[in-house]
Amino acid sequence: MSAWAVTIPEGRFAAERLYHHETLELTGLDSRLRPGVGDPVLVVSEERKPQVVALGRVAQPAGAGVPTDPDDPESDTGEATLVVTYTRRAFDESVPADPVVVDGPVVEIDRATYDEVAGRFAPQPDRRTWLVSLDLPIEASTPAEAVRIFWSYVAELGPRELPTFVSPSSDELAMQAFVLGEEANQDPEEDDD
Repeated sequence: MSAWAVTIPEGRFAAERLYHHETLELTGLDSRLRPGVGDPVLVVSEERKPQVVALGRVAQPAGAGVPTDPDDPESDTGEATLVVTYTRRAFDESVPADPVVVDGPVVEIDRATYDEVAGRFAPQPDRRTWLVSLDLPIEASTPAEAVRIFWSYVAELGPRELPTFVSPSSDELAMQAFVLGEEANQDPEEDDD
């Protein structure tokens, strides 16, 4: 079985860190390099010193093999899409990609190299319950209007500007603020220097 290293573009990396996705879909790839369904994948960040940020397996793209023109069964089946289903995310605890040489968006690697790099990941921590909140003071004439304005602010400002507060469900006093997936000081009296 082949193994692969897939480079995640910088802009997509930021989105993957902010939102929980089950799959990573990449388009516009070289059609000569076609990982097979079920092949293991190292998801590598596009940095000067590449880091492995997730493990996954190649999945069948939705609509794969469906002609773009339903009246012409010989028509092109559309742009090549690579779909990777995440098996282990480590966007906050990435590991070095060495000895993998990342010289393109999709690189075939030997299975021993894949196993070596994948073995560097710490065991998956136990899942626990967290309280996550986003509180905004909203001026409105009715509760329904306040809710609509709230969702408009959330959609407009999003995780780049709105602090989200998180704490373990058993220890609300341990609350921390996060902006862009990173811990952020929200105390105006403290200096961030």
